[in-house]
Amino acid sequence: MTSLPALLTDPVRRPRAVEALAGVVQDEVQSRSGISGIALKTAYKAVTAIKSDIVFKAVDYMLPDFAQALDPFWTARSGQPFGTYLTSRSAEAAEALLGVTDQRAANPDHAALATIYNGIRPKAQGMVASALPRLGAAVESVAT
Repeated sequence: MTSLPALLTDPVRRPRAVEALAGVVQDEVQSRSGISGIALKTAYKAVTAIKSDIVFKAVDYMLPDFAQALDPFWTARSGQPFGTYLTSRSAEAAEALLGVTDQRAANPDHAALATIYNGIRPKAQGMVASALPRLGAAVESVAT
């Protein structure tokens, strides 16, 4: 079985993977409501005001690390839809993904982005966990 990092970073698939995963980020931000949704949308707007293509570039830059973090889940899914499997392991999967972004925020290229990330990090596990069905579907659409 081909590893998820090899599948998603393959030169033919990588552009589709970046587009699909950046789309998940954008869709998740737009779907949020309430106070936390307003805060997230404000943070997203601030980040994209600094650099309009930041989400695509960040996804592309971190894709190998995200794929590596998701690979154990990909391997263990036993034929289940990937989003369903990730949801069944939501706490573990969310922490695996957040571990990647936590490492980046610890040594940021842009201090302002790290500040914004650190401001929303306390609520990030719940946000990531709720995005897992969409994330899993996007990954599966590119990897299969």
